[in-house]
Amino acid sequence: MNGQRTKDLLYEQVARIGKAVSSPKRLELLELLAQGEKTVEILAAQAQIDIKLASAHLKVLKAARLVETRRDGRFIAYRLSGSDVSTLWVNLRTVAEEHLVELRVAMEQIVAAPEKLDTETRRSLLEKARRGDVVVIDVRPAGEYTSGHLPFARSLPLDELLQRLDELPADKDIVAYCRGPFCMMSAEAVAMLKERGFHARKISDGTSEWQADGFPLAES
Repeated sequence: MNGQRTKDLLYEQVARIGKAVSSPKRLELLELLAQGEKTVEILAAQAQIDIKLASAHLKVLKAARLVETRRDGRFIAYRLSGSDVSTLWVNLRTVAEEHLVELRVAMEQIVAAPEKLDTETRRSLLEKARRGDVVVIDVRPAGEYTSGHLPFARSLPLDELLQRLDELPADKDIVAYCRGPFCMMSAEAVAMLKERGFHARKISDGTSEWQADGFPLAES
Protein backbone atom coordinates (compact mmCIF):
# COMPACT_ATOMS: atom_id res chain seq x y z
CA MET A 1 0.00 0.00 0.00
CA ASN A 2 1.50 3.32 -1.04
CA GLY A 3 1.72 6.38 1.17
CA GLN A 4 -1.12 8.32 -0.44
CA ARG A 5 -3.48 5.35 -0.19
CA THR A 6 -2.68 5.10 3.51
CA LYS A 7 -3.37 8.82 3.99
CA ASP A 8 -6.64 8.52 2.10
CA LEU A 9 -7.78 5.76 4.46
CA LEU A 10 -6.83 7.83 7.51
CA TYR A 11 -8.72 10.89 6.28
CA GLU A 12 -11.66 8.68 5.41
CA GLN A 13 -11.91 7.48 9.01
CA VAL A 14 -11.83 11.03 10.38
CA ALA A 15 -14.44 12.04 7.79
CA ARG A 16 -16.84 9.55 9.39
CA ILE A 17 -17.16 11.95 12.31
CA GLY A 18 -17.74 14.89 9.97
CA LYS A 19 -20.46 13.03 8.13
CA ALA A 20 -22.14 12.03 11.40
CA VAL A 21 -22.35 15.64 12.62
CA SER A 22 -23.41 17.09 9.26
CA SER A 23 -27.10 17.06 10.21
CA PRO A 24 -28.64 19.86 12.32
CA LYS A 25 -30.88 17.38 14.13
CA ARG A 26 -27.98 15.08 14.93
CA LEU A 27 -26.15 18.04 16.44
CA GLU A 28 -29.22 18.77 18.54
CA LEU A 29 -29.35 15.15 19.67
CA LEU A 30 -25.71 15.34 20.73
CA GLU A 31 -26.45 18.48 22.73
CA LEU A 32 -29.40 16.76 24.40
CA LEU A 33 -27.30 13.69 25.21
CA ALA A 34 -24.62 15.94 26.70
CA GLN A 35 -27.21 16.57 29.44
CA GLY A 36 -27.30 12.87 30.33
CA GLU A 37 -28.55 9.48 29.24
CA LYS A 38 -31.95 9.45 27.51
CA THR A 39 -34.23 7.02 25.70
CA VAL A 40 -35.13 7.50 22.05
CA GLU A 41 -38.67 8.41 23.11
CA ILE A 42 -37.42 11.28 25.29
CA LEU A 43 -34.94 12.44 22.66
CA ALA A 44 -37.62 12.45 19.96
CA ALA A 45 -39.94 14.52 22.16
CA GLN A 46 -37.25 17.02 23.15
CA ALA A 47 -35.98 17.41 19.57
CA GLN A 48 -39.57 17.58 18.30
CA ILE A 49 -39.18 14.83 15.72
CA ASP A 50 -40.87 11.46 15.41
CA ILE A 51 -39.34 8.37 17.01
CA LYS A 52 -38.53 6.72 13.67
CA LEU A 53 -36.48 9.71 12.51
CA ALA A 54 -34.78 10.03 15.90
CA SER A 55 -33.81 6.35 15.73
CA ALA A 56 -32.35 6.82 12.25
CA HIS A 57 -30.23 9.78 13.38
CA LEU A 58 -29.06 7.88 16.47
CA LYS A 59 -28.08 4.93 14.29
CA VAL A 60 -25.75 7.21 12.31
CA LEU A 61 -24.24 8.64 15.49
CA LYS A 62 -23.74 5.16 16.90
CA ALA A 63 -22.07 3.97 13.68
CA ALA A 64 -19.57 6.82 14.10
CA ARG A 65 -18.98 5.69 17.71
CA LEU A 66 -20.25 9.02 19.07
CA VAL A 67 -23.03 7.43 21.12
CA GLU A 68 -23.49 4.18 22.97
CA THR A 69 -26.58 2.26 24.03
CA ARG A 70 -27.74 0.44 27.13
CA ARG A 71 -30.85 -1.70 27.42
CA ASP A 72 -33.17 -0.69 30.22
CA GLY A 73 -35.94 -3.28 30.24
CA ARG A 74 -37.85 -2.85 26.99
CA PHE A 75 -36.27 0.56 26.38
CA ILE A 76 -32.92 1.45 24.82
CA ALA A 77 -31.05 4.25 26.56
CA TYR A 78 -28.53 6.35 24.65
CA ARG A 79 -25.53 8.22 26.00
CA LEU A 80 -22.46 9.95 24.62
CA SER A 81 -19.49 7.63 24.20
CA GLY A 82 -17.25 10.06 26.07
CA SER A 83 -17.01 13.58 27.48
CA ASP A 84 -14.84 14.48 24.48
CA VAL A 85 -17.96 14.16 22.29
CA SER A 86 -19.58 16.93 24.31
CA THR A 87 -16.42 19.00 23.90
CA LEU A 88 -16.52 18.33 20.14
CA TRP A 89 -19.99 19.90 20.00
CA VAL A 90 -18.83 22.96 21.99
CA ASN A 91 -15.74 23.42 19.80
CA LEU A 92 -17.71 22.99 16.58
CA ARG A 93 -20.28 25.55 17.67
CA THR A 94 -17.57 27.97 18.82
CA VAL A 95 -15.82 27.82 15.44
CA ALA A 96 -19.17 28.39 13.74
CA GLU A 97 -19.85 31.44 15.92
CA GLU A 98 -16.41 32.83 15.09
CA HIS A 99 -16.60 32.41 11.32
CA LEU A 100 -20.27 32.48 10.35
CA VAL A 101 -21.76 35.95 10.46
CA GLU A 102 -25.18 34.43 9.80
CA LEU A 103 -24.96 32.52 13.09
CA ARG A 104 -23.85 35.60 15.01
CA VAL A 105 -26.72 37.62 13.60
CA ALA A 106 -29.19 34.87 14.49
CA MET A 107 -27.87 34.67 18.04
CA GLU A 108 -28.03 38.45 18.45
CA GLN A 109 -31.71 38.29 17.59
CA ILE A 110 -32.41 36.07 20.58
CA VAL A 111 -34.21 38.16 23.16
CA ALA A 112 -31.99 39.01 26.14
CA ALA A 113 -28.87 37.32 24.75
CA PRO A 114 -27.07 35.36 27.48
CA GLU A 115 -23.93 36.55 29.17
CA LYS A 116 -20.87 34.78 27.78
CA LEU A 117 -18.40 33.55 30.37
CA ASP A 118 -14.67 33.03 30.06
CA THR A 119 -12.38 31.18 32.44
CA GLU A 120 -12.09 34.08 34.87
CA THR A 121 -15.80 34.89 34.96
CA ARG A 122 -16.59 31.21 35.51
CA ARG A 123 -14.25 31.22 38.50
CA SER A 124 -15.85 34.43 39.75
CA LEU A 125 -19.35 33.01 39.41
CA LEU A 126 -18.29 29.82 41.18
CA GLU A 127 -16.87 31.79 44.10
CA LYS A 128 -19.94 34.04 44.36
CA ALA A 129 -22.23 30.99 44.33
CA ARG A 130 -20.08 29.28 46.97
CA ARG A 131 -20.33 32.33 49.24
CA GLY A 132 -24.05 32.64 48.60
CA ASP A 133 -23.74 36.08 47.02
CA VAL A 134 -25.72 34.87 44.00
CA VAL A 135 -28.16 32.02 43.53
CA VAL A 136 -27.51 29.88 40.46
CA ILE A 137 -30.53 27.96 39.18
CA ASP A 138 -30.55 25.08 36.71
CA VAL A 139 -33.84 25.26 34.81
CA ARG A 140 -33.38 22.02 32.87
CA PRO A 141 -35.52 18.96 33.69
CA ALA A 142 -34.62 17.40 37.04
CA GLY A 143 -33.12 14.28 35.45
CA GLU A 144 -30.57 16.36 33.56
CA TYR A 145 -29.62 18.18 36.76
CA THR A 146 -29.08 14.82 38.48
CA SER A 147 -26.72 13.69 35.72
CA GLY A 148 -24.45 16.69 36.32
CA HIS A 149 -24.79 20.37 37.07
CA LEU A 150 -22.79 23.49 37.83
CA PRO A 151 -21.42 23.47 41.39
CA PHE A 152 -23.69 25.12 43.97
CA ALA A 153 -26.56 25.33 41.47
CA ARG A 154 -30.11 24.59 42.59
CA SER A 155 -32.48 22.51 40.49
CA LEU A 156 -35.50 24.61 39.56
CA PRO A 157 -37.00 23.19 36.36
CA LEU A 158 -38.73 25.73 34.17
CA ASP A 159 -42.12 24.02 34.45
CA GLU A 160 -41.92 24.21 38.28
CA LEU A 161 -40.55 27.73 38.54
CA LEU A 162 -43.76 29.65 39.25
CA GLN A 163 -44.82 27.16 41.94
CA ARG A 164 -41.45 27.41 43.71
CA LEU A 165 -40.74 31.13 43.73
CA ASP A 166 -40.76 31.14 47.53
CA GLU A 167 -37.51 29.14 47.43
CA LEU A 168 -35.67 32.09 45.91
CA PRO A 169 -34.40 35.08 47.90
CA ALA A 170 -35.77 38.41 46.75
CA ASP A 171 -32.64 40.32 47.80
CA LYS A 172 -30.01 38.41 45.77
CA ASP A 173 -29.11 38.11 42.10
CA ILE A 174 -30.50 35.02 40.41
CA VAL A 175 -28.38 33.49 37.63
CA ALA A 176 -30.16 31.01 35.36
CA TYR A 177 -28.66 28.52 32.93
CA CYS A 178 -29.89 25.61 30.83
CA ARG A 179 -28.28 23.54 28.04
CA GLY A 180 -26.08 26.19 26.46
CA PRO A 181 -26.39 29.29 24.26
CA PHE A 182 -28.93 27.72 21.90
CA CYS A 183 -31.26 26.80 24.77
CA MET A 184 -34.20 29.14 25.41
CA MET A 185 -35.37 27.81 28.79
CA SER A 186 -33.13 30.17 30.76
CA ALA A 187 -34.48 33.16 28.80
CA GLU A 188 -38.03 32.15 29.69
CA ALA A 189 -37.05 31.70 33.34
CA VAL A 190 -35.42 35.14 33.51
CA ALA A 191 -38.49 36.78 31.94
CA MET A 192 -40.75 35.11 34.51
CA LEU A 193 -38.53 36.17 37.40
CA LYS A 194 -38.16 39.77 36.25
CA GLU A 195 -41.92 40.11 35.87
CA ARG A 196 -42.19 39.17 39.53
CA GLY A 197 -39.57 41.59 40.79
CA PHE A 198 -36.50 39.37 41.00
CA HIS A 199 -33.04 40.50 39.88
CA ALA A 200 -32.32 37.79 37.31
CA ARG A 201 -29.99 37.19 34.39
CA LYS A 202 -28.89 34.24 32.32
CA ILE A 203 -25.54 32.89 31.21
CA SER A 204 -24.67 31.12 27.98
CA ASP A 205 -22.96 28.24 29.76
CA GLY A 206 -24.44 24.80 29.99
CA THR A 207 -22.66 21.85 31.52
CA SER A 208 -20.84 21.16 28.22
CA GLU A 209 -19.28 24.63 28.11
CA TRP A 210 -18.33 24.38 31.78
CA GLN A 211 -16.57 21.04 31.25
CA ALA A 212 -14.90 22.14 28.01
CA ASP A 213 -13.16 24.89 29.98
CA GLY A 214 -11.84 22.34 32.48
CA PHE A 215 -14.32 22.98 35.29
CA PRO A 216 -15.77 19.97 37.11
CA LEU A 217 -19.48 19.34 37.45
CA ALA A 218 -21.34 18.41 40.59
CA GLU A 219 -23.56 15.32 40.68
CA SER A 220 -26.68 14.54 42.68
